[in-house]
Amino acid sequence: MNNQECGYKTSNATGLRNRAFQARYILTLLGFFGFFCVYALRVNLNVAMVAMVQQPRVQDVPNHEDNVDACPDLVKFPHGRNSSVQSVRSTLKGEFDWDSNMQGLVLGSFYFGYVVTQIPGGVAAEKYGAKWLFGIGILITAIFSLLTPLCARWSVWALIIARAIEGLGEGVTYPAMHALIGRWTPKQERCLLSTIIYNGTAIGTVLSLAVSGALCETNFLGGWPSAFYVFGLFGCLWFLLWITLVYDSPDSHPRISDEELLFIQLGQDEIQPHVKAPIPWKSILTSVHMWGLIVTHFGQNWGFYTLLTDMPTYLSNVLHFNIEKNGVISALPNLIQAFVAVIASWTADKLVASGKLKITTIRKIMNSIALYSPALCVLPVAFIGCEPVAIVVLLTMAVSLNGFIYSGFNVIHVDMSPEFAGTLMGITNCIANLPGFMAPSFVGWIVQDGHTLQNWGIVFVTTSAIFVVSGTVFNLFCTAELQPWGSNAPSSNVNNDAVTMDNTTPEPDKSNVQLCKEDVC
Repeated sequence: MNNQECGYKTSNATGLRNRAFQARYILTLLGFFGFFCVYALRVNLNVAMVAMVQQPRVQDVPNHEDNVDACPDLVKFPHGRNSSVQSVRSTLKGEFDWDSNMQGLVLGSFYFGYVVTQIPGGVAAEKYGAKWLFGIGILITAIFSLLTPLCARWSVWALIIARAIEGLGEGVTYPAMHALIGRWTPKQERCLLSTIIYNGTAIGTVLSLAVSGALCETNFLGGWPSAFYVFGLFGCLWFLLWITLVYDSPDSHPRISDEELLFIQLGQDEIQPHVKAPIPWKSILTSVHMWGLIVTHFGQNWGFYTLLTDMPTYLSNVLHFNIEKNGVISALPNLIQAFVAVIASWTADKLVASGKLKITTIRKIMNSIALYSPALCVLPVAFIGCEPVAIVVLLTMAVSLNGFIYSGFNVIHVDMSPEFAGTLMGITNCIANLPGFMAPSFVGWIVQDGHTLQNWGIVFVTTSAIFVVSGTVFNLFCTAELQPWGSNAPSSNVNNDAVTMDNTTPEPDKSNVQLCKEDVC
């Protein structure tokens, strides 16, 4: 049996029939909207918080004049760029009296639950199936998003508990999706398809920040509560489509074509066994490459969450942008990041297919751009003072270029072990999301005596340094090679660092899995 007999054209994948409606592309599209929900439901609070809380709180700042003088040029020209003092005073309309430390606790409470379900989520996805796990995780978050206004008005602690439960729901999403990516994506499409899926996070962030900012300025459904109602309802509607159209694996999909099934199977690092192997915990936890990946993921998330969670606060309290403009400007970098990520992943897949560079080299190039570039962009923000245009440009560049991570460390889990990709993502994402509550708490602690340029300078210098350290650790210790413990196939000595898809692809071992349906072979 050869590739042509099974209807598989390795030299021209575009020959697959009904290409736009192939099962893996439907998974990709709904995965994209799934992560749209994941981040829309996560970050709407970041902007809504500005409308919910009485800020800036004069009594929290020993010298409020110093706080306003953080940007003296705005104070000197009250009818200039942002109406300065008058604009600052107008933000005192929130209904909740929470200080900066409590705000940091509320913003970080999501991650109390988020880190708990990461590893169990990865194990459950591989053992029981990722489809329902991913869908139910988002549904839980959507339901508690709808309940957020009620909880906030009941008690700040009720809000914190609700956000932690949302985190429990979303904690399974990344491990579950990584398990699906490991089963559904051939190597030569892995970067592009996974990037499209995870780009839902960027677009979800963009629309959530922008739309939430606009909704908070209206009286629709009470103003700021509408930000939680709109995206919560969208998440519930998405869930219905997901459970109807998506399946756990290609061979369990009732409508997948024979050609697509074979294309996916031949593009895998290994033929997936029917019987799941036990997870090699000792090998995973003693792997230097794995710990390098954990440190990289932790550092990336510290920088990412600092910019994502605290940028609206910085724009409001230091640059004095109103809430609507705040939402748009906070969203802009994520919109550009989505396009950057697609271009980077397309380039990475082309380099992989060419076989001219090792996959590890490609991943390190992409990851270096993703982490060193934001470090270089964030650092000057600490020193240039009150220059809104320059600051917005630098922060936009930092977040945009960070989109290269989807072709860097973010896909390494699948490279190292397609079979245990969900578990690997669960492990790294568990530790890497500690900054979800650590970073906002750190920022709240730094600025508790005032939102001054000096205090925020400490935040930006720290963020830049963490980006540099995490990028360096990745280059020194991480690899994209299929690990000895990463495969349960009888023969796993696959050269994962140089892959080309052509007509010399070796014939798969039919004893492991039936590659062709009877009507084809």
